Amino acid sequence: MYIGRIVAVGRNLQGRGVALYRVSSRSFPNRQSVQLANSIAIVPKPGFESDIQKNPYIAYNCLRMANGLCIVSNGSQTDPVTEKIASGMSPRDALATVMLAMDYEHDSLDTPRITGIVTPSGEDGWLAIVRKDALIVRHFALKPGEAFYVSTYEKNVPCEEQRDGAFDVANAADACDYILGKGVFADFERPISAACAVAQADGSFETAFK
Repeated sequence: MYIGRIVAVGRNLQGRGVALYRVSSRSFPNRQSVQLANSIAIVPKPGFESDIQKNPYIAYNCLRMANGLCIVSNGSQTDPVTEKIASGMSPRDALATVMLAMDYEHDSLDTPRITGIVTPSGEDGWLAIVRKDALIVRHFALKPGEAFYVSTYEKNVPCEEQRDGAFDVANAADACDYILGKGVFADFERPISAACAVAQADGSFETAFK
């Protein structure tokens, strides 16, 4: 099944927060994750830079930190959500405010925007989506070994049913492998790249990308 981009928030068996993002694409597969100064970004691979002229939505920061929280998303909403969190706004309000203001991506597919936020303890996670027909912001009280996800297509409602109940990753690299092809994500087609973060004992987040 093809469900497009995926955002997930989880809690590993050590009781630490995990934020996961996966690029899956049919139209623009020649993309990669790169480390920037304060973020991980999705950009075209060398030789495919002109793809941005075809669709300006395909390059963006996908993972950032603010006020001890990790934010992941499938678009340019990553930055304003991060700024709202940094200013002291709650995750729910930051997601609702930014997603409503920015709306879905006005490309040929009316691509939804999806965003996730997780705490270092993993006790609290949020998933949000703005589609052409809806805006949904959902809080999840996470248990160890549990993750919830939302995608741009098909699985596009944050809900209890979109859950992995056998979720466990030791580090950020493991998290990338997991969302690219393990657990509930194994059946979802056309994985391209992933960017993930796993909280450490001191509350900071370790990041990785593949």
